[in-house]
Amino acid sequence: MMKRLAFILLAAAVATSALAQGKKRIEKAADMPRFMYKVEGKLEDLVRSEAAFRKFAAEVRRDNQSVLDGYEIADKAAQRGLMGMLVQIDFLEGRYAEAAKRATDIRALEEKPADKLLSGMLLQAMVAAQAKTGSIASEAYREEVERIVSSELAKMPFSVVQNDIKGAKSSAEIIGESLILGNVRDRLQPVVDKAGGVLSSDLAPGIVGARYALVTRLPLKQTLTRTYTTYLAANQVEKPDIWAARDVVLPKGRDYAPVKIAIWDSGVDSSLFKDRLVLDAAGKPAFIAFDKYANPATTELIAITADLRARIPAMKSRTKGLSNLQSNIDSKEASEVKALLSQLKREEYRSVIEELGLAGTYSHGTHVAGIAMEGNPYARLANLRIEFQHTLLPDPCPSRELVEKENRNSKAYVEFLRKNGIRVVNMSWGGTAKGFESALELCNIGKTADERKALAREYFDMGKKALVDAFASAPEILFVTSAGNANQDSTFAEAIPADIALPNLVTVGAVDKAGDEAPFTSYGPTVKLHANGYQVESYLPGGDRVALSGTSMSSPQVTNLAAKMLALNPKLTPVELIAILQQTAEKTADGRRILIHPAKALAAAQARKG
Repeated sequence: MMKRLAFILLAAAVATSALAQGKKRIEKAADMPRFMYKVEGKLEDLVRSEAAFRKFAAEVRRDNQSVLDGYEIADKAAQRGLMGMLVQIDFLEGRYAEAAKRATDIRALEEKPADKLLSGMLLQAMVAAQAKTGSIASEAYREEVERIVSSELAKMPFSVVQNDIKGAKSSAEIIGESLILGNVRDRLQPVVDKAGGVLSSDLAPGIVGARYALVTRLPLKQTLTRTYTTYLAANQVEKPDIWAARDVVLPKGRDYAPVKIAIWDSGVDSSLFKDRLVLDAAGKPAFIAFDKYANPATTELIAITADLRARIPAMKSRTKGLSNLQSNIDSKEASEVKALLSQLKREEYRSVIEELGLAGTYSHGTHVAGIAMEGNPYARLANLRIEFQHTLLPDPCPSRELVEKENRNSKAYVEFLRKNGIRVVNMSWGGTAKGFESALELCNIGKTADERKALAREYFDMGKKALVDAFASAPEILFVTSAGNANQDSTFAEAIPADIALPNLVTVGAVDKAGDEAPFTSYGPTVKLHANGYQVESYLPGGDRVALSGTSMSSPQVTNLAAKMLALNPKLTPVELIAILQQTAEKTADGRRILIHPAKALAAAQARKG
């Protein structure tokens, strides 16, 4: 009997192995299969109509399941994305048991500690509440959801989940019908109109997610806001700050070497750094700038039109408010932005969202620069300005001409760096091959999905090669970049520059003040260091001090440290800097985080000098 059982198990294992070997392996996000969906009528009607949505969802379900069944996907985040859409469709169609089972399967694929605890918690609570009350619309249902979620949260370690719950609370507070449907009306609908009623699988999640939010999340707005508020109020234990003891402020007046650093970003308000600037031959702040059309620009910050200039104080206030809201900080600015977004009128969506994007672009580079310059009187700053897009639809659209101009600009930026003797460069930005493809669809470029895929690959590869060649041409310069905020493997996503492997480039992920992995941070084999990127205080243009979160805030922490190391020991090469940073960093028990240690790194840099 035992021999027969062993034979059966062996045969099953061989069959499973053969099945797995028969699947095509997907190593990159850009190689995921694509599907097209014919849409009749308005997308908003599709989202609101149960019958119309059911037909659309059946096609999405079929295609997502075919990918999961027919391919071996290297990235767990990509698997979770496909399965997550199926969970939403299951729940919307009343397949509650199937939704709960898939949610459990997704949790098994989670990688971050908080995600392993929280993944599927709300969905499971909704399923259990429906089973008990027989409804997803009654007061009894909402009360049961609140009871279950509260009970589950009480079992979890607050130190692990608190950042995620703060984010969940802010999402619940700002959700509103206009916010849910605005993307459908003002971004996706124009694409479908231009494409003759066709939508791709890249944009389909926007439809599924909108209906799911409208049917399941909006009715729970008050319930979830109250639940998360109560939980956070009962657990007001501050996380320990590991960075205060590690940080080193270089004293003024020593014989340390001046170190030239560059912020390759959206622009820097140089007036905030006065006598700590790299100066050009005319004695003016050294900077090079190109606008979003890849044309030379003459302003340190993005040019703001006259009609928007008066809006700058309000834009900065909203930037602060959003950050406070996401971190559960009660402030006047947080209350104002919460009211703005949750009560947004239909016709306000585009202008409000685009203005928030513009505010981010206007402020981003200065905030990053403040972090990179902190505590180092020997640092000298140069400004390399690029321009991030902030509109709902791409402007400009991708084109060969634009890519070629941007490639020339990459070379020009690095030539500027070399000419001015820059030692360390911070790059808190990135792009992906799939990003090119989505932009092409949003611009209605390419007759088919395959044509867009080919075009996107061509443009992306051209841009990546230009960046790699530019970085490699300056081996004496250390390039520091952020991992990205997509909570995914940067290598699978082909996020550049995060995915680029060169001896003079290092990619940085984000943790919080306690060293816990940030909910948003991307990861992967090229992410070699982690630094604080959660609620980091720095400057906005004009001098306001605001705390912001993102891997954009973690990368300049490493730039800051490398510049301090060079002030102590200017002979260190980029390869040596990276080696010291890694050797003095502390790897966490789970192996996911490699936390920089400024004090140890500076001591090691000083020791090498002798």
